[in-house]
Amino acid sequence: MSTYTRLRLAIDGPVARITLARPDVRNAFDELLIAELTQALGEVARSFEAGPERAPRALVLTGEGTTFCAGADMNWMRRSVGFSREENEADAARFASMLRALDELPIPTVARVNGACLGGGMGLISCCDIVAAAEGADFGFTEVRLGIAPAVISAFVLPKIGASGARRYFLTGEIFKAEEAKAIGLVHEVVSPEGLDQAVGRIVEAIFGNGPRAVAAAKRLIREGLALRRDDAIANAVRTIASLRASPEGQEGLGAFLEKRRPAWKR
Repeated sequence: MSTYTRLRLAIDGPVARITLARPDVRNAFDELLIAELTQALGEVARSFEAGPERAPRALVLTGEGTTFCAGADMNWMRRSVGFSREENEADAARFASMLRALDELPIPTVARVNGACLGGGMGLISCCDIVAAAEGADFGFTEVRLGIAPAVISAFVLPKIGASGARRYFLTGEIFKAEEAKAIGLVHEVVSPEGLDQAVGRIVEAIFGNGPRAVAAAKRLIREGLALRRDDAIANAVRTIASLRASPEGQEGLGAFLEKRRPAWKR
């Protein structure tokens, strides 16, 4: 397993955990954290490609300390002031590639939001399938306060919250609480800080009861269904279900249901 300096990756049986580990700067992004996140996500994805039955069944993403992710590291932003347009585009493209790797990871991803989630951190939770947040956590698209826009993350945020939420919070840069984040679709569960691990554990446990290839296909259906034209989305859905029904996992799951037994892949 790779060694990381700005995050911790732990694969403990059926669960992979990535912890952003820069608490001194509130787990803010810089170019090295982005590179390490890209590498860590690639490591998890390759384990799935090697065999879903042996790969982690879920990824939990969180931050060390009392903050989830405060967005961009100011030192990183300061360095970008001296970048050419081409250098800025390359820098942004690396960030976008990391977000896409998280968004397209073939296993379910659960964000454990233990504290403030701002700027680029909002991109992270928008790319996660399920988000559990502690009461009192702050959220915000704060880029406009710096004279920039939440541009790169918008490709991932807009499918999550739609135009209405974006029109307010992209433009105002307001800080809002976990309950409002839930109301606009960013967060699924809001719990006490003490109950956060229990909530994440319950979500992960639910995932363990499902076929890993079926879950990967369901994730892909959501992503592709949002991008395809209606006729193409229906045709894609038909091909997907036919493939899953004929697969060993689908045959095992259907057989177990009919025989009232536990499927072999259920943890």
